[in-house]
Amino acid sequence: MEPCSIRTVFQHDRDRILHSKAFRRLKYKTQVFLAPEGDHYRTRLTHTLEVSQVARTISRALRLNEDLTEAIALGHDLGHTPFGHAGERVLNELVPEGFHHVRQSLRVVDVLEKDGLGLNLTHEVRDGILKHSKGQGGLLSAPPESSAVTLEGQVVRLADIIAYVSHDLDDAIRGRIIRAEDIPEEITMVVGDRHSCRIDSMIRDLIEESSAVECSRIQLSGRMNTAICRLREWLFAHVYRAKIVQAEFDKAARVVRELFLYFLDHEDIFRYYGGKRYQGDSFETSVADFIAGMTDRFALGLYQKLFLPQPWKNI
Repeated sequence: MEPCSIRTVFQHDRDRILHSKAFRRLKYKTQVFLAPEGDHYRTRLTHTLEVSQVARTISRALRLNEDLTEAIALGHDLGHTPFGHAGERVLNELVPEGFHHVRQSLRVVDVLEKDGLGLNLTHEVRDGILKHSKGQGGLLSAPPESSAVTLEGQVVRLADIIAYVSHDLDDAIRGRIIRAEDIPEEITMVVGDRHSCRIDSMIRDLIEESSAVECSRIQLSGRMNTAICRLREWLFAHVYRAKIVQAEFDKAARVVRELFLYFLDHEDIFRYYGGKRYQGDSFETSVADFIAGMTDRFALGLYQKLFLPQPWKNI
């Protein structure tokens, strides 16, 4: 194929991701709060857009490739399940080879989009998607094999955590799970005590520290790294594992588990509702693909149809 005279290859990748079905479905996938009725809580889509904004700001300041950065950021969470990490944990237990949204995001762009053809993305974007996750380990201690080969991919990896610790905290305050004054002072003294201040201080620190080493690597100061890790640990203890949040996640996990087990015994129903099989995949993998691609509302609606009595319709 002849190179485009208007768009770079990374702009092509970005546009393919942006116009994909998987990207549109992020609108109705959980970030922290399940199917929130409030208009201002984040979803997986708004999280993705915030990561993209943070990552592009950093890349522009460091004079990196902004198109590559944006493509990785927009594609990094395409493989997330409905109901956030609750759905991911269930599929990881049920699928023989395990399940992780990082690998699933790559599978979405390589295989599942366009009915098995994939999006034909560049190696740099695919690598950044595959290596964006930090888990619960240290921010700056990733082994070489799990670190993105490009600086842009490394930027997205840190932009992801900058975005989610900031906006998950903001949503938790909005949802009255915590109060702003509950955040330990040792954290607020470093990252700030308001949402905009937190975002700004983290981004500035990353830019200054990376510039100081002439972008030989993307890094934070030791002080900021420690503060972000402590904030993340505090969020796990007081938000993600809070009883009111965990109770809903437990319900969501049951929905995912029962759908998975039902489809394993009813391939005809699996296909009827849109499930697909691809050559070489086990049936468990195909069912995991189908469920992982669901939005929260689709999964809940399908669960209701399959497991709850339906009003009789007079024909």
